[in-house]
Amino acid sequence: MRLKNKEYLFLHREKEFNCPMDLTMDYLAGRWKTVVLWYLIKEKKRFSELTRLIPNITEKMLSLQLRQLEADGLIWRQVHAEVPPRVEYGLTEAGQTLIPILKAMSSWGLKQAVKQEIPPASCTTASSAFDQ
Repeated sequence: MRLKNKEYLFLHREKEFNCPMDLTMDYLAGRWKTVVLWYLIKEKKRFSELTRLIPNITEKMLSLQLRQLEADGLIWRQVHAEVPPRVEYGLTEAGQTLIPILKAMSSWGLKQAVKQEIPPASCTTASSAFDQ
C-alpha cells in the first residue's frame, strides 16, 4: 500500500501485511476481541465480570481472547494471591490508544443498524454503546 508516497510492507507473526489497516485488523480480528476491549475501557474487570457482560462467549473462548490480547500488549493481567484466586484485566497504554477506534466502530455499527433498520436485541444492549 502506498501511503504518503511510501510503499509499506509489514512482517508480523510470520505473515506479510501490505497495509497498516491489515496489520491493525490482525490485532483486532476475531469476533470477541473488540467486545472485550470495549468493556475494559472504563475500568479493570475480573474474568467473571466479563463472562456476565458478554453472555454469548464461552469461558474457553474468553480465556483465549484474553491471552491473545495480553500477548499483543493490549491488555494487562494481574493475579492476586488470594483464595480463591482473583484475576483482573485492564487496558495497557497501547490498548488505550484503541479507545477512539473502538468508539468510532461502535458509532458506525449503531448508525448502520439504524440505517438498515436492524432492531436491537434489547434496549440495554443498544444504549450501552454510548455509556462508555
